[in-house]
Amino acid sequence: MTEPLVLGIETSCDETGIGIVRGRTLLSNTIASSMDEHARYGGVVPEVAARAHLEALQPAIEAALAEASVTLDDLDAIAVTSGPGLAGALMVGVGAAKGLAVSLDKPLYAVNHLVGHIAADIVTPDSEPLEYPTIALLVSGGHTSLLHVKDLTSDVELLGETIDDAAGEAFDKVARLLSLPYPGGPEIDRAAAGGDPKAIRFPRGLSKPQDMAKHRYDFSFSGLKTAVARWVERCETEGDPIPVADVAASFREAVVDVLVTKALAACADRGVPRLLLGGGVIANRRLREAALDRAAATGVTVRIPPLSLCTDNGAMIAALAADLIASGRRPSTLAFGADSTLPVTEIQVAEQQPEAAG
Repeated sequence: MTEPLVLGIETSCDETGIGIVRGRTLLSNTIASSMDEHARYGGVVPEVAARAHLEALQPAIEAALAEASVTLDDLDAIAVTSGPGLAGALMVGVGAAKGLAVSLDKPLYAVNHLVGHIAADIVTPDSEPLEYPTIALLVSGGHTSLLHVKDLTSDVELLGETIDDAAGEAFDKVARLLSLPYPGGPEIDRAAAGGDPKAIRFPRGLSKPQDMAKHRYDFSFSGLKTAVARWVERCETEGDPIPVADVAASFREAVVDVLVTKALAACADRGVPRLLLGGGVIANRRLREAALDRAAATGVTVRIPPLSLCTDNGAMIAALAADLIASGRRPSTLAFGADSTLPVTEIQVAEQQPEAAG
């Protein structure tokens, strides 16, 4: 069977991602971000994101086709993120994908955004094939999830997730407390470079023995954010200057410590010597560094896709669909919609059922 040529559409948050793959070969990864439009509000505004997707979709599709040197007629299938994500933003991508699939008479695959982040690894240039099972730690502005991936197209188990703020949200909120610009992740990273990560012992959420019994693989960053707020407030009340670099470094260290500790605990508990990192927060230098160093000490191999494939993108959606096609999965029907809370165990949505023998 010829490797399928798939166009993927990703509009779950503030980035309009169009990707084109041929099997596991990446041909185009076009991303149009509306981050600058959200920066004035200090966070993503769903209505603004949806409007930005509407404006960016056609130019992004045209740019991706040009980069891949293919036409719409050349495509074998269309893929789109059905969820999870912002409902209004997802609707734009779902509507566009359905329109393309119907007008071109191409099969359509509606897939899971979070599982797509794992699929980003399989189109990483010059990488070895992804081995199963693997533990996956996905960290982004809206999601912090720990997964046991036994097979990308059929068996993904949710081990744990955030019970309040995701790690990316915590970075944004703490950056605001420190009067740093949005988005907070890169700004905290820059500020932390000149700070002491041991200057302030901020709490590690859900890491105490009594928490680990029930929430061994879950995450909580709300208490950490509150601890930083109280520390900053105390400085202001007492008239002391806020040591931004030390606060940023200590906060970042607390987040990284929890993420890496729980991910490696999952590797040990499940007997899986492989850890895959994904999501936009993986751009954090200290997180990558700590994961690599601590994993090496325990014999765990860490895989990190290029940063261009860690943020939300259409290439990962196309890659997941291409793997579904290769595994014999049928296309989705048109009966699916945008599902802002789609569980990670639903890798593909609304798969067509084989016709009953007559």
